[in-house]
Amino acid sequence: MVSILVLHGPNLNLLGKREPGVYGSVTLEEINQSLYQEADSLGFALVASQSNHEGVLVDLIQDAMGKHSGILINPGAYTHTSVAIRDAIAGVNLPTVEVHLSNIHKREEFRHHSYIAPVAIGQICGFGADSYRLGLQALVHYLRQNM
Repeated sequence: MVSILVLHGPNLNLLGKREPGVYGSVTLEEINQSLYQEADSLGFALVASQSNHEGVLVDLIQDAMGKHSGILINPGAYTHTSVAIRDAIAGVNLPTVEVHLSNIHKREEFRHHSYIAPVAIGQICGFGADSYRLGLQALVHYLRQNM
C-alpha cells in the first residue's frame, strides 16, 4: 500500500487550546484521526508525527525516502524560517504539499513568506482543519497521476 507521511511542526500539539480564534478548536488528535480515515478511504496508508524540534522534522523527512511516496506538512512557524526543512524536502525529492490552518497571506507580514512553497507541489491554507484533508486529497490525486 502506498504511504504518505504527515508532519506537524511546532506548537501544533497545542491545537484546540492555542489561540482558537486563529487556529480553531479541533485538536491535533482529531485532525490525525480524520486524516487516517480519509487516507484509508482513498486506499493509502498514513503515518503522522509532530515535533517542536527542527532537527527531528529534518530527520523524519530524510527517513521518508524509500518508505513513503509523499509528504503532507504543516511546518508551523518553521515555514518562515527553516532553510533546513526546505533543503530536506528538496533533498528527498518526494512530492510534498504544504498546509496551514490559517491563511498565512492574510496575517502578519513575516508569515507571508514560505521557504517550503518553492519545493512543494502546492500549498493549501486558510481552511482550518479542512486544509489537511484538502491537502491529502490533492497529494493523493497528484500521486495517482504521476506513479
